[in-house]
Amino acid sequence: MSEPLQTFNAATTATGWETAQRDQRQRVMRNTYWLLALSLLPTVLGAWMGVATGITRSLNGGLGLVVFLAGAFGFMYAIEKTKNSAAGVPVLLAFTFFMGIMLSRMIAMVLGFSNGASLVMTAFAGTAGVFFAMASLASVIKRDLSGMGKFLFVGVIVLLIASVIAMFVPSTGAMLAISVASIGIFSAYMLYDLKQIIDGGETNYISATLALYLDLFNVFQSLLALLGIVGGERD
Repeated sequence: MSEPLQTFNAATTATGWETAQRDQRQRVMRNTYWLLALSLLPTVLGAWMGVATGITRSLNGGLGLVVFLAGAFGFMYAIEKTKNSAAGVPVLLAFTFFMGIMLSRMIAMVLGFSNGASLVMTAFAGTAGVFFAMASLASVIKRDLSGMGKFLFVGVIVLLIASVIAMFVPSTGAMLAISVASIGIFSAYMLYDLKQIIDGGETNYISATLALYLDLFNVFQSLLALLGIVGGERD
């Protein structure tokens, strides 16, 4: 009699554990989506302020790269240290405001075209389309994608090196290639990060939001650069 009872208790415990795990994954995903939506507001505010004040106009070449990397990595370090505390969300939102300011220089350049506003909206719509496509794909793929991470990281390093070289050796062809490659790599990273959340590989919603925000930011920035190069119209 005791053996069937033990089997029943073990099955009940396993079912309860699976339910708890599923609830946790759904909670992380829900909180991530809400925080990701919220993080776009400081980004828009920062971009608007940067365009209105021209604060990033002087950040050319190496100086702009140093300021961007120092600020971005400084904020990401702070987010990692505060992600399990009440300070985590404010630090993340401050980071997205900073990223908006850094993005404002490119937005201002694109807005200098006669069709600049249309290009910005097209880049925004394209980024949203990529996100929804990757989210849909992540929800139906059953395969474990954790092995993609190291290959995508190598791709990002190559992109970073190529971008630095392109800053000092300007080339329209190189910028086009970098933009296209960046859209592809960060779209794949978006799929990877979404799948990590769905599979329970990422259990902290602040870290999950940071990862998806960086994916979206890079896809939007690269798409905007690409549209500016191939579709910008002067009066």
